[in-house]
Amino acid sequence: MSNETLPLGAPLPDWVPPVRPARERLTGRTCRLVPLDAALHADALFDANAADVAGRMWTYLPYGPFATRADYRAWVVAGAVSADPLFFAIVDQATGRPVGVSAYLRIDPANGVIEIGHLAYSPLLQRTTAATEAMYLMIRRVFDLGYRRCEWKCNSLNAPSRAAALRLGFTPEGTFRQAMVVKGRSRDTDWFSIIDTEWPARRAEFERWLAPDNFDADGRQRAPLRMPSL
Repeated sequence: MSNETLPLGAPLPDWVPPVRPARERLTGRTCRLVPLDAALHADALFDANAADVAGRMWTYLPYGPFATRADYRAWVVAGAVSADPLFFAIVDQATGRPVGVSAYLRIDPANGVIEIGHLAYSPLLQRTTAATEAMYLMIRRVFDLGYRRCEWKCNSLNAPSRAAALRLGFTPEGTFRQAMVVKGRSRDTDWFSIIDTEWPARRAEFERWLAPDNFDADGRQRAPLRMPSL
């Protein structure tokens, strides 16, 4: 047997697996994320989603569009009791209206890895400050809890999701070919991540962008979100 030393990963002598994210509120300036609750959110979310008449927001999700209010309520009822994915309603701070859904999933405390996904943004949330702040709040919680890696995955054909991942500071890691069958179609999955050593610089840029003085009286950004070079 050769005595040659084989390469090994960095030792982690002080590694302690983090706790799972709790079913608790995350509060920002323009939005808050609250645990999904059918009684509180199902009807309002169905109405918000109805503004997407063509149902494009459901194209790359494994469920939806929902033909009836009852069908959507049944989905929310099931999602509200799920531990993984752990679903949240995204609520507009100004109106108190639920306008979207997000989740933590593939929660892996032993390895310090967690994914953000199941993003169902109604037209009322798309391309708003709250849409970005919701992701900031979720990513911040991941690293505040002590996770080492936050993941983002999407259908490789989902150009808006790929663009969002890059804008939010996720690093592309490649494509898993023929990774899933979704709604009867083959799906290649693109993987992205932020790791703990990258987070401080990304957090600072999120906070610069989200600061009230970065927006004019009409809510338009003065300077865009520009993450450090990947």
